[in-house]
Amino acid sequence: MGYHNGSELRDQGCSSQLLLQPLWDSMRTGEAFARSPFFPVIFSIITYVGFCLPFVVLDVLCPSVPLIRRYKIHPDFSPSARQLLPCLGQTLYQHLVFVFPVTLLHWARSPALLPPEAPEFLQLLSHVLICLLLFDTEIFAWHLLHHKVPWLYRAFHKVHHQNASSFALATQYMSIWELFSLTFFDVLNVAMLQCHPLTILTFHVVNIWLSVEDHSGYDFPWSTHRLVPFGWYGGVAHHDLHHSQFNCNFAPYFTHWDKMLGTLRSADSRELCTSHLNQEKKQT
Repeated sequence: MGYHNGSELRDQGCSSQLLLQPLWDSMRTGEAFARSPFFPVIFSIITYVGFCLPFVVLDVLCPSVPLIRRYKIHPDFSPSARQLLPCLGQTLYQHLVFVFPVTLLHWARSPALLPPEAPEFLQLLSHVLICLLLFDTEIFAWHLLHHKVPWLYRAFHKVHHQNASSFALATQYMSIWELFSLTFFDVLNVAMLQCHPLTILTFHVVNIWLSVEDHSGYDFPWSTHRLVPFGWYGGVAHHDLHHSQFNCNFAPYFTHWDKMLGTLRSADSRELCTSHLNQEKKQT
């Protein structure tokens, strides 16, 4: 009986793995490129810009299309080319002068080896969720510290708050220190969990999408926070309130840390935070 149950468990694991094996096999056909130091930079830029472009198109159409303005948090604001181009330029510049050299050093020390087997489907999902929760916790603490210590805010985090009304391409408009911090936490979590390369790619795609969506300025009926029950996930209106009020909603994604520390504000209570705005701006 024990042997039979063990066989069933192994069969279930194999079945779960087979769900992703065809995808992983097709990705491994380009293994030489995937193992090169160029892949992380190109993958990151293409994914980020690809997620931003639909929102850029919406921003261009928004002034003349009432249906789009209906879902825009700040319907009278559309980023100009003088705002969009510096954000895109800084993202490309930082990936070339920072991300690529770091990737090259890591590749030189320990070239990536791609396993032949795909991860089990449930393992991939659980690792992605754990990575998101860890990342959310780390960035909450990092973010709160940089808002509570004025010199940290001025020296490192103020760049990201230069656009009070956020838009998609402003997601990665940040200082080198902030980019380094986010990258460090990102890499640390997948290393601690010893995630499969496919899991790492999936986590990066999900993480980039959630970040872009949070800064997009659009609150659609299908936005992520509307799909997650019980208000566990803050979403775009939640993060936009942080950009406009400074002193609330420090967690990038989930709401439990802000709830526990009393820094959670709902998008419906925007007026409750306005009295603190001038006080926070004095620190900047």
